[in-house]
Amino acid sequence: MVAMTYDPNAYPRFAVTADLVVFTLRDGELCVLLIRRGVEPYAGKLALPGGFTGPDEDIEAAAYRELQEEVGVGPEDVVLEQLRSYGTPQRDPRMRVVTVAWLALGANLPEPTAGSDAAKALWMPASKVLRRPKQLAFDHAQILRDGLDRARAKLEYSTLATAFCPEEFTVGELREVYEAVWGLQLDPRNFHRKVTGAEGFLIATGERTTRGGGRPAMLYRAGKADDLYPPILRATQ
Repeated sequence: MVAMTYDPNAYPRFAVTADLVVFTLRDGELCVLLIRRGVEPYAGKLALPGGFTGPDEDIEAAAYRELQEEVGVGPEDVVLEQLRSYGTPQRDPRMRVVTVAWLALGANLPEPTAGSDAAKALWMPASKVLRRPKQLAFDHAQILRDGLDRARAKLEYSTLATAFCPEEFTVGELREVYEAVWGLQLDPRNFHRKVTGAEGFLIATGERTTRGGGRPAMLYRAGKADDLYPPILRATQ
């Protein structure tokens, strides 16, 4: 057996970035945060927010830093989880760049501010963006599709939907989250039965509100459960 030796000169240098798929609800639509690039490559094209990690910077710390710079929010404002890594050799024309993509979800996130290499930052309906995927730079259309698929799947088996809601919310407001993320119209009675019957999903506050119009509706808070049992499956709606 021949021992393999490591030759650092045989491997090209490469960079690591953190890219973000940031979702929030605006006017009943699932919106994604985008920037319009102000520098090459792809100057003028839309892209997901993100940036290079520093030589001594943790990748998750870089993701939170980009969130702070682009949206002005901190760890307490979003649910952040790693989506996946993308490392196709030619994905960035500058050099070999491997990106670790992150999914960030938050309720009522503020108007964004453009970072150092962006001409503009804006919220756009995710479905509208994906109808014209070539408007996105790099491989960001694929990353956005993967982020949307992850968010849709997690709503079936986890309590993640409450990340899009204020601290106290109605079942109707929660249903609007599911409808916006899934792109489906749900039966109100069936949905109410399922979410109130899922163990640890919702906690009734004992208070009611008329902010949605109509009869007063019960206000709930997110329960302590992370997983939904039973799950709320799109196929059964």
